[in-house]
Amino acid sequence: MNKHLYLFLHVAIWAFMFLSPLTYLRGNGMPMLHYLMNCMSPFLMMVVFYVNYIWLTPKCFVIGKRRYYMLFNFIMVVVFGIVLHNWVGFTNSLFMPIKMGPAPRETSIDTFFFIMRDILSLAMSAAVATAIILARRYQHNEDARLEAEAARSEVELKNLRSQINPHFLLNTLNNIYALTAFDQKRAQDAIKRLSEMLRHMLYDNQFDQVPLQNEIQFIESYVSLMKIRLPKQVDVQFSNLVANANQKIAPLLFVPLVENAFKHGVSQSEPSFVNIKIEQYESPCMLICSISNSNHPKSAHDRSGHGIGLEQTQKRLDLSYPNRYEWVKGVSDDGKTYTSTIKIKL
Repeated sequence: MNKHLYLFLHVAIWAFMFLSPLTYLRGNGMPMLHYLMNCMSPFLMMVVFYVNYIWLTPKCFVIGKRRYYMLFNFIMVVVFGIVLHNWVGFTNSLFMPIKMGPAPRETSIDTFFFIMRDILSLAMSAAVATAIILARRYQHNEDARLEAEAARSEVELKNLRSQINPHFLLNTLNNIYALTAFDQKRAQDAIKRLSEMLRHMLYDNQFDQVPLQNEIQFIESYVSLMKIRLPKQVDVQFSNLVANANQKIAPLLFVPLVENAFKHGVSQSEPSFVNIKIEQYESPCMLICSISNSNHPKSAHDRSGHGIGLEQTQKRLDLSYPNRYEWVKGVSDDGKTYTSTIKIKL
């Protein structure tokens, strides 16, 4: 809470408490001395409040010295309660109109209940002060926890994004290496495409979000690069339907899915396909990445498909779009097609 507002609330509440004796005027008038003597009740409540607010709660209650906190408060409110009761009685007798005669004598039961009333009022003042300190301490701890969590999430997200670079680079260099064995010119073209993609990764990947059109261009380049070494029986389709190409999204979010489709969807001997589709709608503001591919699972000894990229994608979705995405993936009933669809509310 703003410090000036907090100070204003303190002043306003105690001003109300000290002006409360004026409610007994009822048009009869009240001498200044009488008013000041009637301010003893809010004064003692204020003393109890700030003794707890400044000292007892932070110095005793919070750090675990609860016995000292309870003992000191008990002594304070009992003593103040007795003093207040006697002070009120003295004030009433001092300013009692002569024509009304002497005040009726209190019974022991009346005295007990009056003192208990004052003690409870003072105890309530102590409880309110303690509750405020504990609430502020909880809020401070919660703010610190959220700040630490945000910092941890940011560090983890940066780590995940940095891990994408070598992972992707390794796969692409393997493709170019295979291409150099039979077509040097195409290998040179592939290296040029790769340099353009690396420029995107080195610069755009440093931002939390990038324009959607940049990501689409990156995936197009990636698909073109992958198609260079694929056999003819592999059908690769990439399409996009985008309402707002400048819509910002997390960078390189879908690349692991595309990589995964080529890893597990391409066979050198059997007909294969990879279909990639990206859709973005303005109303509702939704981004959908849908990838389907023929299912050719890797053998147990082939560790190229160990799933690190998909694990990173899951973590990045959790950090970048918490409770705003849906990811449905799995193999079809006949085991021939693997589908992965991510829907994100932007």
